[in-house]
Amino acid sequence: MVSAQQVQKLRIMTNCGMMECKKALEAAGGVMDKAVEILRTSGVAKAVQKAERTAGQGVVESYIHAGGKVGVLLKLNCETDFVAKNESFKQLAHDLALHIAGMKPLYVSQDDIPEEVRESERRIYTEQFKGLNKPQEIMNKIIEGKIQTYSAEVALLEQPFAKDQDRKVKDIINDYIAKLGENIKVRGFVRYEI
Repeated sequence: MVSAQQVQKLRIMTNCGMMECKKALEAAGGVMDKAVEILRTSGVAKAVQKAERTAGQGVVESYIHAGGKVGVLLKLNCETDFVAKNESFKQLAHDLALHIAGMKPLYVSQDDIPEEVRESERRIYTEQFKGLNKPQEIMNKIIEGKIQTYSAEVALLEQPFAKDQDRKVKDIINDYIAKLGENIKVRGFVRYEI
């Protein structure tokens, strides 16, 4: 049997609903860490289900950092005006703008990286590694691995989140999708630096 105190503690830890927390605790046999894992797993599953829903509302968040030397404008969308006005959603927008200011991504996702940029990186790595005397198939794997690493470094959604380096930005957004019950999309950003 799960106590009301356990449910409340899990709810505070995860910001999930009471019934979700109770079900997760019951499924985990009252073990708090396992219940958190169950909620995170179901949150990702919910995020995948919601990914196709239209996100036509949202906010434009601005952030100025370092004495006015760095500025960010971020367009973050959700499904309803109700969520767009929610403090949790606004906090996510602020945290993402802060992350962009500090981590300097160039693109929202890996899919946004132009093919000519990938080709340029491929040429650079080919030149760097041409003296390794390895078979061509191994060289191709090394180069493709480097391109994947580069893509993850410059794509916002793949970067380690500034406030929690153990998780990617896309994981943080998926947590908010599960918590707020709506699809959330980063539609774009601009970062300025003097």
